[in-house]
Amino acid sequence: MPRPLGELEDAVMTRVWKWNRPVTVREVLEDLQQERSIAYTTVMTVLDNLHQKGWVRREAEGRAYRYEAVSTRAAYAAALMNEAWSQSDNPAAALVAFFGMMSPQQRQALSDAVRMVEGDTLRTAEDGTVRTAEGGVLRGEGEARAAAEEAQNPAGPESGPER
Repeated sequence: MPRPLGELEDAVMTRVWKWNRPVTVREVLEDLQQERSIAYTTVMTVLDNLHQKGWVRREAEGRAYRYEAVSTRAAYAAALMNEAWSQSDNPAAALVAFFGMMSPQQRQALSDAVRMVEGDTLRTAEDGTVRTAEGGVLRGEGEARAAAEEAQNPAGPESGPER
């Protein structure tokens, strides 16, 4: 199971996931430099470490590499949640406590996700309303739709800065 990413690893992976395309060290560096002072070699080392850990794949392009995420942020978050849940000596109590920490919007998104996993078909009307096979309207439709799209296409919609 995955270990949580470190703070800098997470900052780098956030960009790789968000841009959803092969990226160079220079691109990540330039974006990170908008927030902090950081050296090219530091970003290169972090991306190399992420490659060694299996978070990114890389392909040579000239004298440099382009890095691409191996899985999605959603898959990473799900693996962390699953790992934490499996460590509990009382999984049901852990889930009740977790659900109790959720906002109403998060609980609605969870309910929508459960319906999707249980096989409800989602239909989108011309006005953009998303309904289940039974005709119910999904209140967290944005999150439900995003989850459904990610399940069908783990690459995601965002392209990031131009190369």
